[in-house]
Amino acid sequence: MTNCPLCIPDNEQVLWRDEVLRIILVNDPDYPAFCRVILNRHVQEMTDLPAEERTRLMQAVYAVEATLREQIQPDKINLASLGNQVPHLHWHVIPRFANDRHFPDPVWAPARRQGRPHQIDTDRLVESIRVRLAIA
Repeated sequence: MTNCPLCIPDNEQVLWRDEVLRIILVNDPDYPAFCRVILNRHVQEMTDLPAEERTRLMQAVYAVEATLREQIQPDKINLASLGNQVPHLHWHVIPRFANDRHFPDPVWAPARRQGRPHQIDTDRLVESIRVRLAIA
């Protein structure tokens, strides 16, 4: 796919990368710790991947989830792999708080309230992800 925005990334804040995938911090002021785990090559579905790449991708999703739970202690983590608008395999890892703009609805739903900002330490986030993926 020649015009895929995930194949030709623009201005991504990459937290971690290897030959299979990259983990980025999504630029969303309402969800400052919203991360995306993106397969580097253009593939649409999980079952299109060999088992070892599927395992590596999910290890990264779990590492991001565990890091966010540890560091910012959200009320819930949402995991989503949709790809309807961008058919390039990627996972959304979204920490949710009971007082965020959309809770309990998805972050893509209309807002219910004004959200409360949550602070993150990006350096700690990167280090924790790196350590978790080195062990995996």
